[in-house]
Amino acid sequence: MYEVILEKSVVKFLQKHKWEELIEKFEKSITILALDPYENNLDIKVLIWLPNSYRLRIWDYRFLYEIIDEKLIISFFDAWNRWDIYKKLTK
Repeated sequence: MYEVILEKSVVKFLQKHKWEELIEKFEKSITILALDPYENNLDIKVLIWLPNSYRLRIWDYRFLYEIIDEKLIISFFDAWNRWDIYKKLTK
C-alpha cells in the first residue's frame, strides 16, 4: 500500500472548497490510489511534461500528483479548477 502525501497547496485548495461531496470523492479516490496507483477505474492521465506525474480528475477539478515507486509514496502537489491548472503549470 502506498502512503499518500498532500502538499500544502492541496490542503489549502480543499479548505477553500468546503464542498463535502468533493472532499468525500477525493478521499475515496486517494484510498483507491493507495491500494494500486496503476490499476484502477479513476479518471487519470499521464502528464507528459512532468516525469512520473499524473492528473486525477474529479468533476471540474484537477489534482496533480507524483508517484515515487521506490518509497511507495503518492504525493499530491497541486489542485485547481480545470481552466486554470494547466495555465498555472505552463508559466
